[in-house]
Amino acid sequence: MARPLSPAAMRSIMAQYSDEVWAILLTIEHPNLAEPIRVTSNSENIVSNGETYIAFPFGAALPSEHDDQMARVQLIIDNVDRRVVEAVRTITSAPTVTMSVVLASDPDTIEAGPWEMTMRDIRYDALTVQGELSFENILNAPCPEGIFSPADFPGLY
Repeated sequence: MARPLSPAAMRSIMAQYSDEVWAILLTIEHPNLAEPIRVTSNSENIVSNGETYIAFPFGAALPSEHDDQMARVQLIIDNVDRRVVEAVRTITSAPTVTMSVVLASDPDTIEAGPWEMTMRDIRYDALTVQGELSFENILNAPCPEGIFSPADFPGLY
C-alpha cells in the first residue's frame, strides 16, 4: 500500500543526492515508568509535536507490509545510558513502543507511521538492550468474536 509523503520527503527520495536526514522517533511507555522514554536515531535531539526525543543510538528495521503475516521488528538499543536498563528492570509486563519516521528538517510531519507495537522478549547485557516488537495479533482473532448460543441470544431459539 502506498503512503502519502510530504513534498520535501518526495524530493529527498527522488533526488540523486540529498541533504535531508530521515530520523526514527521511538517512544517507550509503560505504567511503571514515571515518564515515557523518547529517543531518536538522529545524531542530535529532535523536538517533534512538542515532545523532545533524545539522540540515542539504536537500530530497528521498519515493519514489513505483507498482508498474510504479522510484522515483527527487532529493536536493539545501545546500552550507553543506564536509564534504559533501569527502566527495563522496573517494568513487569510488556511495554508499548510507538515508532514514527520524520525528516529532521520538518520533525512535526510524520512521514511514516506511527506504528504502535508491544515489546516482548526483552534481553540486556553490558552492550545492548534487545527486544522484539510486534503488533496486536489480529490475524488469529476469532471471527465472529462471540457465538450465538441460547444463553447469550435467547430470541434466536
